[in-house]
Amino acid sequence: MSRGESEAGSTETGGRVTLAQIGKSLGLSRATVSLVMRGSPLVADETRERVLEAMRQMGYVYNRAAASLRTQRSRTVGLIVTDLTNPFLVEMTIGIEARLDGAGYISMFGHTADSQSKQERVLTTMREFPADGILLCPADATQPAAISGLLAARVPLVLFARYVAGVEADYVGADNVAGAALAMEHLIALGHRRIAFVGGPLDTSIRQDRERGYRQTMERHGLTVDEALVVTAPSSRDGGYNGARGILRAGRRPTALLCFNDLVAIGAMIGTQSLGLLPGRDVAIVGIDDVDEAALTRPTLTTVAVAPRRIGDEAAGLLLERIDRPDAPPRQMVLTPQLVIRESSGARRS
Repeated sequence: MSRGESEAGSTETGGRVTLAQIGKSLGLSRATVSLVMRGSPLVADETRERVLEAMRQMGYVYNRAAASLRTQRSRTVGLIVTDLTNPFLVEMTIGIEARLDGAGYISMFGHTADSQSKQERVLTTMREFPADGILLCPADATQPAAISGLLAARVPLVLFARYVAGVEADYVGADNVAGAALAMEHLIALGHRRIAFVGGPLDTSIRQDRERGYRQTMERHGLTVDEALVVTAPSSRDGGYNGARGILRAGRRPTALLCFNDLVAIGAMIGTQSLGLLPGRDVAIVGIDDVDEAALTRPTLTTVAVAPRRIGDEAAGLLLERIDRPDAPPRQMVLTPQLVIRESSGARRS
């Protein structure tokens, strides 16, 4: 360790270790040390190893703030989600992180718990940092003005999973109308006519689109929607459990449940079983998302796969393009879902 450096890697005056100090300790110029930092092939391998070892011993930490002032880039992306407990969003986050890491970016993570006020605070913090761009799954009931303000400020922004009606912004998500229609066609083909729709927050594009797919398919087959069977509930196992029990205990029960997502469907299966009924035999249950847990439930869950990791990957890729091409027209990528037939819908009963 060179004279004037503490074990923590700071100078005697308490400042950061600099590239010039590292170079001085090795008898090299600051320019040579900087070339090592940039991975330049102009530096001999032996010199590179000496510099990297000195950085480790002296506790050098890259000064991102200073680099941002020089390059106007922080190599950081804001990632904002609504629900840390939802495996669907976890899968999307994995896809996002992999794409960003491959491009040399890191993410600043924010969680809104579907609160507009918290979303506003998180967005403000990320703009102050500043992040080079933002990936946002909008909170419940997000208003167009909140997104339009970001776009007007020329913040590189991509919405994922949920869009905001009336806003022309980059977006990546699944075709949720078509996904719900796939599930409904499957249930109707099995002979079901009295079908309930269970769960999901009202003021999100996902709920609105999935309910639209449910209603349009019922109408297309000449079936009447019983409004008592359209139930709003939290998009969680508890929401599905309570929603299913309420529907199945009240009067003329449905023969099938289309659930807002897999978490609701898994809760609905538990609620159904608590009443002495068997999913797939007494009541058909279908979810949407195809999270990993869907293949492990008993019975296994029929669902609609919407490829969350691919949504995350595509959303991150679209944001990287937006950062490089800020004046390009906005793009929307809507992925086609697929029906995954398992046991809970009754289609596999012998």
